[in-house]
Amino acid sequence: MSVATHLGIRLRDYDAMIRTFIPNYEEMLDEAASALHLMRRRSPVIVELGIGSGALAERCVAVSPRARVIGLDVDADILALARRRLGPRLTTHSGDFLAAPLPACDVIASSFALHHVRTRARKAGIYRRCFRALRPGGLFVIADCCLATDRRQRDRDREAWRAHLERTYRPARAQGFLRAWAKEDVYFPLADEIDLLERAGFSVDVRWRRRSFAVIVGRR
Repeated sequence: MSVATHLGIRLRDYDAMIRTFIPNYEEMLDEAASALHLMRRRSPVIVELGIGSGALAERCVAVSPRARVIGLDVDADILALARRRLGPRLTTHSGDFLAAPLPACDVIASSFALHHVRTRARKAGIYRRCFRALRPGGLFVIADCCLATDRRQRDRDREAWRAHLERTYRPARAQGFLRAWAKEDVYFPLADEIDLLERAGFSVDVRWRRRSFAVIVGRR
């Protein structure tokens, strides 16, 4: 399924509308990109899983101007947006990052793509592949929806997400977005994400968290 179909929008509206969908979107991506300050390499190779329109990659290049980005995405149309945004600094590969081979690299990044992985076992396998692809000292940076462990807190966080949507959309449409996304997306508790990363071999830090959303950094 294409990004536009999944979100129920026109592709040309993606960059504007994603901010109406995700609370604190700009701050979240800025925090994810700032993790590159932890890198010692001046010219890192960054692989982004599900690069989308290139919003996170653009921020990463701003932090590390000599970086080279390899973007993986199954949606050929949105890859075209990323190429326009990043120009010659970006090499793209059209295909499912869940199965594509990962080149040796210094950073693996992902924003709002790993929630398409539906099972713990498959996510564990991807995290092990990422660990093997990273050079020693490399970083795995994830920005995504990560649930609270406590059910009551999860319910409060979901209500906060719905309230964010209702700043732009009528209540029925806001609720419809959440129902539609739930059919395609699987959100793991933050504690599970940390456990999976540590089992893959990463040293893990939660760099940023606001309710249902988090930036996690794993170091190889």
